[in-house]
Amino acid sequence: MTIALTPIIDPPHKPTSFRLPDLVSHCKFALSYHVNGDEIAQQSVDWLDSNCPDLNLKQRRALRGLQAGELTAYCYHTASAERLRVVSDFMNYLFHLDNISDGMMTRETNVLADSVMNALWFSDMYVPTEAAGKKEELNPGKLARDFWARCIPGCGPGAQARFKETMSLFFHCVNIEARARDEGIIPDLESYIDVRRDTSGCKPCWALIEYALDIDLPDFVVDHPVIHALGQSTNDLVTWSNDIFSYNVEQSRGDTHNMIIILMHHHAMSLQEAVDYVGDLCAQTIDTFCRNKERLPSWNPEIDDMVARYVQGLQDWIVGSLHWSFQTRRYFGEQGMEVKKHRVVKLLPLKI
Repeated sequence: MTIALTPIIDPPHKPTSFRLPDLVSHCKFALSYHVNGDEIAQQSVDWLDSNCPDLNLKQRRALRGLQAGELTAYCYHTASAERLRVVSDFMNYLFHLDNISDGMMTRETNVLADSVMNALWFSDMYVPTEAAGKKEELNPGKLARDFWARCIPGCGPGAQARFKETMSLFFHCVNIEARARDEGIIPDLESYIDVRRDTSGCKPCWALIEYALDIDLPDFVVDHPVIHALGQSTNDLVTWSNDIFSYNVEQSRGDTHNMIIILMHHHAMSLQEAVDYVGDLCAQTIDTFCRNKERLPSWNPEIDDMVARYVQGLQDWIVGSLHWSFQTRRYFGEQGMEVKKHRVVKLLPLKI
């Protein structure tokens, strides 16, 4: 169900700032960082920068301020240096996909999806398709082919299948988001959450936890309700907290694909009420994750060891993403550490 966009009337006293929930303190998980994290992060951002000739100077600065490689070093800190580099390249690439798909029309997202999925399914050769509309491979396809070819030799068949399936879901929901944008629609909360769980790009990252740890979980383990619930809680925490952290930049651009905007629009919440509501949901996802960790079933020693390491990888994503969100310049510019301390965010003016 979706509701057509209608003008939002500013309140008599429009807020000039809002206060972040203290999710860092609520999360009790230990924060770790890969011993080679900084070195590999530099190599990875250089890889994307050098292979994206169409980026302008502002976009290149944003790419380096993003620090996607540092996020990878927090979330995959036990991986080998070689595998960390592959995952780091994907993380930089995933943010790049997010950036170039923002503002795309539905037709353009179809072409982008076709190019990338083509590279994932035919990793050793480019197979032109009618949907792509061009004989030459698009740059996003070339980048996908590069990192995926390096990933395949060490990635188990189950993890490979999960990566490709979840990337396909990512593009399907990016298309849904683009269609809503084309039609000027703000979705209701339930519809938004359903789509956001795939547009977040988290699910392919969960498949890469397996790659990073050199494990390949059996399908019956991945499909178990508790394992599924742990993955979903992690996805929701990363996604919903991101809606809080990115809200200021997004509202200044007039973006509407954000839970806070939806709560204000459809539920008549003030900005601070919406932020607090999403913050409470985030805290609940951490608590739910902890409860489900206590409910993990046992299969056999070999599988149980893989599961324990995989769940630790999800846990590292929760704590790593929370701390990284103040380190990257994507959300708070140069003020991230200061915002992390006092948790007050001054609203940016609307860009016309």
